[in-house]
Amino acid sequence: MMNLNDKPTIDQLAELFAARKDSLDDHLLWVSQSGEVRLDRLPPNTVEDEFESHMPSMRARFKVYRRGQGYVGKKAAADTGFVGRVLQTLQQEWPDACEHQAVKVIETLN
Repeated sequence: MMNLNDKPTIDQLAELFAARKDSLDDHLLWVSQSGEVRLDRLPPNTVEDEFESHMPSMRARFKVYRRGQGYVGKKAAADTGFVGRVLQTLQQEWPDACEHQAVKVIETLN
């Protein structure tokens, strides 16, 4: 488990990515009101906005990681540059996102 309010680490985030399979599903990385970071599988043909409506505690999310693109899974988790950028983005965006009721859609820093 990873929480942005509790000194998150790159290893915690890498574990989230490693626990999923890129070839099976689309995935959504999102943050709850409490700061918990989740990487959830999206059911087939789910629109991002539809997923948001089922998660009232969502405060921030990334764009969907589409199946087969290499953004999720063990290989993605091993890419410390990628995971580090995602973590840096989360840490940068979280203070603003947690202050608002609307879901903030964030993009990974380059």
